[in-house]
Amino acid sequence: MRKTILLTLLMLCTFGFASAQSQAQIKFDKTTHNFGTFSEKNPVQECTFSFTNAGDAPLVINQAVASCGCTVPQYTKTPIAPGAKGTIKVTYNGAGKIPGHFKKSITVRTNGSVEMTRLYVEGDMTEE
Repeated sequence: MRKTILLTLLMLCTFGFASAQSQAQIKFDKTTHNFGTFSEKNPVQECTFSFTNAGDAPLVINQAVASCGCTVPQYTKTPIAPGAKGTIKVTYNGAGKIPGHFKKSITVRTNGSVEMTRLYVEGDMTEE
Protein backbone atom coordinates (compact mmCIF):
# COMPACT_ATOMS: atom_id res chain seq x y z
CA MET A 1 0.00 0.00 0.00
CA ARG A 2 2.81 2.37 0.88
CA LYS A 3 4.60 1.64 -2.36
CA THR A 4 1.42 2.33 -4.33
CA ILE A 5 0.94 5.72 -2.68
CA LEU A 6 4.59 6.60 -3.15
CA LEU A 7 4.48 5.58 -6.81
CA THR A 8 1.30 7.61 -7.37
CA LEU A 9 2.85 10.71 -5.79
CA LEU A 10 5.98 10.28 -7.87
CA MET A 11 3.92 10.07 -11.08
CA LEU A 12 1.91 13.18 -10.15
CA CYS A 13 5.10 15.13 -9.49
CA THR A 14 6.58 14.00 -12.81
CA PHE A 15 3.48 15.07 -14.78
CA GLY A 16 3.34 18.37 -12.88
CA PHE A 17 6.98 19.09 -13.72
CA ALA A 18 6.49 18.22 -17.39
CA SER A 19 3.51 20.58 -17.73
CA ALA A 20 5.35 23.41 -15.94
CA GLN A 21 8.26 23.47 -18.41
CA SER A 22 8.77 26.64 -20.41
CA GLN A 23 7.22 26.90 -23.84
CA ALA A 24 7.38 29.19 -26.86
CA GLN A 25 4.31 31.12 -27.99
CA ILE A 26 3.89 32.85 -31.36
CA LYS A 27 1.86 36.07 -31.37
CA PHE A 28 1.15 37.74 -34.73
CA ASP A 29 0.50 41.48 -35.10
CA LYS A 30 -2.17 40.51 -37.68
CA THR A 31 -3.20 37.28 -39.40
CA THR A 32 -4.86 38.72 -42.52
CA HIS A 33 -3.56 41.06 -45.22
CA ASN A 34 -5.69 42.59 -47.98
CA PHE A 35 -3.73 43.71 -51.05
CA GLY A 36 -6.76 45.69 -52.19
CA THR A 37 -7.31 46.15 -55.93
CA PHE A 38 -4.39 45.80 -58.33
CA SER A 39 -3.96 45.33 -62.07
CA GLU A 40 -2.98 42.10 -63.77
CA LYS A 41 -0.20 44.20 -65.38
CA ASN A 42 1.37 44.28 -61.90
CA PRO A 43 0.47 40.75 -60.67
CA VAL A 44 3.18 40.29 -58.02
CA GLN A 45 2.17 41.54 -54.58
CA GLU A 46 4.12 41.20 -51.30
CA CYS A 47 3.37 41.64 -47.63
CA THR A 48 5.09 40.85 -44.35
CA PHE A 49 3.52 39.34 -41.25
CA SER A 50 5.38 40.24 -38.05
CA PHE A 51 5.26 38.13 -34.91
CA THR A 52 6.72 38.04 -31.41
CA ASN A 53 7.75 35.07 -29.30
CA ALA A 54 5.52 35.76 -26.29
CA GLY A 55 6.65 32.58 -24.54
CA ASP A 56 9.63 31.83 -22.34
CA ALA A 57 11.49 29.35 -24.60
CA PRO A 58 13.01 29.73 -28.10
CA LEU A 59 10.42 29.63 -30.90
CA VAL A 60 11.12 27.56 -34.01
CA ILE A 61 9.02 27.75 -37.16
CA ASN A 62 9.02 24.21 -38.48
CA GLN A 63 7.09 24.93 -41.66
CA ALA A 64 5.09 27.58 -43.53
CA VAL A 65 3.03 26.18 -46.41
CA ALA A 66 0.73 28.07 -48.76
CA SER A 67 -2.55 26.71 -50.09
CA CYS A 68 -1.50 27.41 -53.68
CA GLY A 69 1.70 27.54 -55.71
CA CYS A 70 0.98 31.18 -56.60
CA THR A 71 1.64 32.15 -52.97
CA VAL A 72 5.13 31.73 -51.52
CA PRO A 73 6.02 32.28 -47.84
CA GLN A 74 9.57 33.00 -46.65
CA TYR A 75 10.18 32.86 -42.91
CA THR A 76 12.79 33.28 -40.22
CA LYS A 77 14.66 29.95 -40.05
CA THR A 78 16.67 30.56 -36.88
CA PRO A 79 15.14 30.13 -33.39
CA ILE A 80 13.51 33.30 -32.08
CA ALA A 81 14.40 34.08 -28.48
CA PRO A 82 11.68 34.90 -25.93
CA GLY A 83 10.52 38.48 -26.48
CA ALA A 84 12.22 38.72 -29.89
CA LYS A 85 10.48 39.38 -33.21
CA GLY A 86 10.44 37.53 -36.53
CA THR A 87 8.75 37.86 -39.90
CA ILE A 88 7.03 35.85 -42.58
CA LYS A 89 7.18 37.46 -46.01
CA VAL A 90 4.43 36.36 -48.41
CA THR A 91 4.58 36.87 -52.18
CA TYR A 92 1.47 36.41 -54.30
CA ASN A 93 1.97 36.05 -58.06
CA GLY A 94 -1.25 36.39 -60.06
CA ALA A 95 0.44 36.01 -63.47
CA GLY A 96 -1.63 33.67 -65.61
CA LYS A 97 -4.51 33.67 -63.13
CA ILE A 98 -8.07 34.74 -63.92
CA PRO A 99 -8.72 38.29 -62.68
CA GLY A 100 -11.08 38.62 -59.75
CA HIS A 101 -11.11 38.16 -55.99
CA PHE A 102 -8.77 35.66 -54.35
CA LYS A 103 -8.08 34.50 -50.81
CA LYS A 104 -5.11 32.26 -50.02
CA SER A 105 -4.01 30.71 -46.73
CA ILE A 106 -0.57 30.05 -45.28
CA THR A 107 -0.33 27.37 -42.58
CA VAL A 108 2.43 28.05 -40.06
CA ARG A 109 3.63 25.20 -37.82
CA THR A 110 5.80 25.91 -34.77
CA ASN A 111 7.10 24.32 -31.60
CA GLY A 112 4.92 26.74 -29.59
CA SER A 113 2.00 26.14 -27.28
CA VAL A 114 -0.26 26.74 -30.30
CA GLU A 115 1.37 24.52 -32.91
CA MET A 116 -0.56 25.72 -35.97
CA THR A 117 -1.67 29.18 -37.09
CA ARG A 118 -3.25 30.20 -40.40
CA LEU A 119 -2.44 33.46 -42.13
CA TYR A 120 -4.52 34.82 -45.01
CA VAL A 121 -3.83 37.07 -47.99
CA GLU A 122 -6.56 38.32 -50.26
CA GLY A 123 -7.23 40.93 -52.90
CA ASP A 124 -8.87 41.77 -56.21
CA MET A 125 -6.88 41.53 -59.44
CA THR A 126 -8.46 43.48 -62.29
CA GLU A 127 -7.94 43.30 -66.05
CA GLU A 128 -5.54 45.96 -67.31
